[in-house]
Amino acid sequence: MKILVTGFNPFGTDKINPAIEAVKRLPDEIAGAKIIKLEIPTEFGKSADVVHKGITDNHPDYVLDIGQAGGRFGLTPERVAINLDDGRIADNAGYQPRNHTIHEDGQTAYFTELPVKAMVQAIKDIGLPSYVSTTAGTYVCNHIMYQVQYFIDKEFPNLKAGFMHIPFLPDQVLNRPNTPCLSLDDDVKGITAAIKAIVKYDGRKDLGVIK
Repeated sequence: MKILVTGFNPFGTDKINPAIEAVKRLPDEIAGAKIIKLEIPTEFGKSADVVHKGITDNHPDYVLDIGQAGGRFGLTPERVAINLDDGRIADNAGYQPRNHTIHEDGQTAYFTELPVKAMVQAIKDIGLPSYVSTTAGTYVCNHIMYQVQYFIDKEFPNLKAGFMHIPFLPDQVLNRPNTPCLSLDDDVKGITAAIKAIVKYDGRKDLGVIK
């Protein structure tokens, strides 16, 4: 099994992004699955092009995109992506879409194929906070989650994919009082646990519990 794991580069006023820093530190193999690591730009259009090339070059069985969600206290697998770009700030290319449909021929929303509840349980089992999120927002994180699901819909029917947000790093909240954070070591442990759940639940139904 091959799993393509992507992480965004820094954006906005931050000089670091926990997403790519954690992805770079993942083991090359987790639970028998080969881990392919890919840095992607925090840009609406280019991010999808980079991930599409990563898929065509590597032929993964799964894609797990990782992104930063400042203000969240835990690792949060996303359940759904929506067909909408609405940037609260400009991306790294200076583009700030407003109420923009990503694909006219795409579904209004796509649900992940990943076992998000099992991922949450696996993360909690190692002592880290986690919960299922039902919104990836309308910024580049939602954009790439939607784009990969669109690729599955139109081009790669056997691929399975999803997205997980992770919190700020401690260094990022020095001037953000009362904002939760998580260490880079814990990010790596949490993502690793989530990937183990993906491998374990390959071909199986997700947990039937509330998460």
